Amino acid sequence: MKITDIIKPLDLKVISGHNGLSNEISGGYVSDLLSDVMGYAKEGEIWITLQTHQNIIAVASLKDVSAIIIVKGAVPETDTIVKSNIENIPVLSTDLDTFNITGCLFELLKME
Repeated sequence: MKITDIIKPLDLKVISGHNGLSNEISGGYVSDLLSDVMGYAKEGEIWITLQTHQNIIAVASLKDVSAIIIVKGAVPETDTIVKSNIENIPVLSTDLDTFNITGCLFELLKME
């Protein structure tokens, strides 16, 4: 499954990183602690977080995650958007909270 395959079913808004929308998804990782993501996220996972600062792109690039979903309608900082476009890491947004978007993503990936 690709990032493009989850946008409509999960009602996600694409904020930036459009060139990475064909990235493959291998699973998901949920955390708001950068050190936790650096230690345990795996390549190809979608990272779900409420963080919006540019360091999320650095961590996502380091771990080769497929995309970042920012929860609760939070808006990423301008620097985050710029870095996302440079690194081709999609930043997506949802109005849902972490619990609900994680459950929806799990169900969608389980169907594959």
